Amino acid sequence: MIKRTLVYVVGALFILSASGCLVAESSYLKKVEEADGLTKTLSELQQSHTKLLLENSALEARFKRLTEDAAVLADDKKQLEGILRARSDTLSKNISEARQQVADLKAENSKLNDDISELQRAKEEKVKEVSGTYEQLLANMKNEIAKGQVTISELKGKLTVNMEAAILFDSGRVEVKPEGLDILNKMVETLKNVGDKAIRIEGHTDAVQITGALAHTFPTNWELSAVRAINVTKFLQQQGIDPRNLSAAAFAEYKPVADNATKEGRGRNRRIEITLVAKD
Repeated sequence: MIKRTLVYVVGALFILSASGCLVAESSYLKKVEEADGLTKTLSELQQSHTKLLLENSALEARFKRLTEDAAVLADDKKQLEGILRARSDTLSKNISEARQQVADLKAENSKLNDDISELQRAKEEKVKEVSGTYEQLLANMKNEIAKGQVTISELKGKLTVNMEAAILFDSGRVEVKPEGLDILNKMVETLKNVGDKAIRIEGHTDAVQITGALAHTFPTNWELSAVRAINVTKFLQQQGIDPRNLSAAAFAEYKPVADNATKEGRGRNRRIEITLVAKD
């Protein structure tokens, strides 16, 4: 009985001991599992920490670059503001100068317009004077003009009286014949009133060369045309025309107005031209 009881007791103790061992093992395994979970979590946290450290380092580097860039931009901005202020001042100065130049140009243009108007009026007066002279000469010499011995032309303020040499000189002569003096006298009063023009007397010949005894006096047509022009000039001076307005020129045969191959052409080329031109 006692022995059976001991067996029961020992069995009970064994069961209790085994039960205790099972409970302890279960707790241990649970702790191990928790430790593994914590280790895994710690590893993940360490990885996250390392990743965050790297990101933080990258952010700090970026922040540093941005700070440096901001400093450079601030310096550039300061320089640009200085440049813009300088350019603005220069532009304002240029605008002010341009306005002054425009004002000066307007004043100068106004003065030029006044001068042009004055010159135009003066030109119109001169044209009227020349036209008046032209009309007077036409009226005074209408008979000679009708015969074709004299032509009078007016072009751009230049008036020219063209007279065939035959009505002024005998053949081979340089003295103005009486009939020629009468013709010249018809122009004297008109020419006396032309104080603002130079009166140029031009001698012209045909292309036939001088021969015979006359060549001893006038070796070439230069001398013949020159002396005839001078004699007409001297006569006009004797009639009271201011000699300071007079001049004589010789052109010989070198300014023909017609064909020297024909008799009529040679007759037209032998001429005296009295030209009214602007004074030098």
